[in-house]
Amino acid sequence: MASDGVQFAKILVTSTTTKMPTTSTVTWNEGVNAPGGSYEYLMLRGDCTWNTGTPTTSDMTSLLSSKRNIINGEMVHDFRAGHTANDKETSGNYGYFLNSVGGRAHQVVSGTTTQEWYWAIPIGRTYTKDIVRIEFIIEWAEAAQTINAGTLEWWVKTNSDISKSLTVAPATTFLHSANTVEQVVIRVPQNTPAGSVVSAIGVFNNSANDYLGTQGIRINSMSSFGMEQSMLRFLNGDMANGIMFADSGDSTTSLQYSTELAGCTVIPVFGLVGGDVVITVDNTTSCTRRYVPILTSPVGGKGAAEVRQTQRQPSNPAVAIMQPTLDQ
Repeated sequence: MASDGVQFAKILVTSTTTKMPTTSTVTWNEGVNAPGGSYEYLMLRGDCTWNTGTPTTSDMTSLLSSKRNIINGEMVHDFRAGHTANDKETSGNYGYFLNSVGGRAHQVVSGTTTQEWYWAIPIGRTYTKDIVRIEFIIEWAEAAQTINAGTLEWWVKTNSDISKSLTVAPATTFLHSANTVEQVVIRVPQNTPAGSVVSAIGVFNNSANDYLGTQGIRINSMSSFGMEQSMLRFLNGDMANGIMFADSGDSTTSLQYSTELAGCTVIPVFGLVGGDVVITVDNTTSCTRRYVPILTSPVGGKGAAEVRQTQRQPSNPAVAIMQPTLDQ
């Protein structure tokens, strides 16, 4: 792959329907060797046909329960939805998340049994070796229809002008009690690229409800006051029709817009450093939330270490010649 400019490479194609969403949960594990380069995005293209209707009344991201991308042994993207809602005309958790962190989740509006969609996952890492090993793990939720046929394609977009890496770290899961104000420590991994900062926190409830009280969420290192859910959506841009999604079952002319996705919020935290992030949450109803640290770092913050030996084996023919005489 060329090292300058923008290049695209198709690295995996499958038409195996057992890897696609259907009326039961499906786990799709796949590993592939890909060319090296400056990875801006990993991209998934889907073009699938279901039995007698659309697989969801939401967009296709609502059928994703979790997705992990592991590149050369590094977990670069670990997303787990708070809930799936394929019966609601709204964005899926993952589509909202991607569009909030510099990725893209778009879909061809058709309102038919055939759905075509595109997901671009920000990576922002440079791989100098000719061969890169990528592992994909996707868990699909139950769709409303049985899958008939289709194609899933993984692509790599390289770009020699990338400047930031994105790491989606494993979430901190917290079981909240009703009518309480609780402190949550969001664990931030330490084995991330050098210069990493926490740019945002993703908050995902296990149902399509916010369940936040009037004190909302306080990021302790940023404010002495909690912010209501509507204020958080004002600050992150959701309120300005910032949520875009495809209405798979109805619309055939345009994507839809919304000012909120109940149960989901991405909160900018402006590059926090120094360890775990402590927040205070005013919760009204018992629920389980996932708090996802979203980290960015300068490209090249951590180079890939070459495999090398650490134990020396001295070699000296003169010593070898004399050794037998010394053993007498």
